[in-house]
Amino acid sequence: MDFSLDDRYAKAEAERQRHVDAVLKSSARKKIVVAGPGTGKTYLFKQILEGKKDTLTLTFVNSLVEDLSLELCGLSDVKTLHGYARGALTTPTRNVKIFPKISHVINEDANILLSQKIDFDHIFHNRDDENENIKFYKQRKDYYGYYGYSDVIFALVKHFEKKPEKIPSYEQVLVDEFQDFNKLEVSLIDLLARKSPVLLAGDDDQALYAFKSASPEHIRQRYDTKTNEYASFTLPYCSRCTQVIVEAVNDIIDAARAKGYLEKRINKEYQYFECQKKDEESNLNPKIVHARIFAAQIPWLIQEAIAEIAEEVKARFSVLVISPFKRQARSVVDALRRKGMQNIESIETKEGTGPTFLDGLKILLLDDERNNLGWRIVSKSLLGEKEFDALLKETSVEGAKSICDIIEVKYHREIKEILCFLAAVQKGKKIDKEKLDILFSKTGIDPHEITKDDLQQDINSTPWRMGNPAIRKIPIRATTIQSSKGLDAEYVFITHFDDRFLIKDDNKISDQEICNFLVALTRAKKKVFLISSDKAKEPTFLTWIARDRIEERSLSASSPA
Repeated sequence: MDFSLDDRYAKAEAERQRHVDAVLKSSARKKIVVAGPGTGKTYLFKQILEGKKDTLTLTFVNSLVEDLSLELCGLSDVKTLHGYARGALTTPTRNVKIFPKISHVINEDANILLSQKIDFDHIFHNRDDENENIKFYKQRKDYYGYYGYSDVIFALVKHFEKKPEKIPSYEQVLVDEFQDFNKLEVSLIDLLARKSPVLLAGDDDQALYAFKSASPEHIRQRYDTKTNEYASFTLPYCSRCTQVIVEAVNDIIDAARAKGYLEKRINKEYQYFECQKKDEESNLNPKIVHARIFAAQIPWLIQEAIAEIAEEVKARFSVLVISPFKRQARSVVDALRRKGMQNIESIETKEGTGPTFLDGLKILLLDDERNNLGWRIVSKSLLGEKEFDALLKETSVEGAKSICDIIEVKYHREIKEILCFLAAVQKGKKIDKEKLDILFSKTGIDPHEITKDDLQQDINSTPWRMGNPAIRKIPIRATTIQSSKGLDAEYVFITHFDDRFLIKDDNKISDQEICNFLVALTRAKKKVFLISSDKAKEPTFLTWIARDRIEERSLSASSPA
């Protein structure tokens, strides 16, 4: 090893540690750390928690909780905000239950009973505490016996505000992804900070969740040294990505700022971390690949590139495929499976959809056969519209009976029979075909689709079918940009990399859209492939990256035209 390289690596390591030590040595009870993708937040968390016993780590995304729980195992209790709120409100005499789709149910109730379209989550997220509709929500929530993700946090915040002596104290509270917190969630953190040392971590360049009223302004306000409330720090060195990716990120930010975007962005450095491992990976992957092909050819290019990578590295590697929308991700996954790729995980979030008949049945089966929420959900499928509206009105009066005491006896028998079938399925018991058909028809499950999917996967996994056996088992995860937060892989393919999918308004790019692309780009540890499907127009974001960082690519002659 060249001694000059040894010196350079040692200096880079010392400089990175200097930023970590600045946080560790600070005596401030309130700290905020702005850390870009791959800059070592988890390492910092471990250092902060070392030697401490009663600690709490909070975020709001289940997948991030799982990853942090593993990384911080034995060091901290890691929870989602709603999970923490549920635990804090639960007492020996009060079991707090959560149903993620309860706000959707009560939105529907308000539409029927009040003739109003009310977004209750928006009310809670933005701390509209005096809103007259909260009373209606509480009445329905109490009748159903379940909280949702937003109102359970709201309930805990109101509880702590009313009884501040109930706010617990911890030796350390860590808060991750703070750029995606909304006003309600910030209120909870501010309350915890009254009694505990708090460290907030995040990056306003990675703000993705405006749909839940989250705002990067919260992290920007607390990072502003003029407030003096929080001691401010940065972690500037990226040890995840290769040099070309880090440089491309800076190209995009510089171009965006020059065009008047990202005006309120926190001014911080994002630098490539020099070390032997990353230098070797950077030398092997000096360019970002861009391809312009027809949408139907995208799976062919991905498979072709994976085969080339396998030939080069001759070892197992990870792949992440990121698409703008779910339908595109599903299409790519289906095509790759048909081409023989057997180890594909499709990552989707479904919490935004309304409750299904099966959701209601599961509540009745696993919770209580008399549960009002379960009966309310199944009743919507059992009854006609007028009957269902009339039923809801009966439940809205003071002292209303349980739904199972209001609904006709014939529906009791029908639901009881279905629950017996489900209980048998749950226990792995044998069910005759006729009864199974009844179960499928009642729950809306299409057995033909299940069989087709199973058969498709079975055919695609046939070991002697044509294809490259070297890459069949390569682990591939496929997701959308929104769901890619917290994920990473050695090789990342960003599909449908076109303005029509990434930018809503050709005349005005939003800061959110820029952040979306930055997040997708920085999931890659080694190499990024940008795949455009619009041959008529060059992607705007591509023009923001220096041309000498881009390698144009086309499909091989043997691929379909």
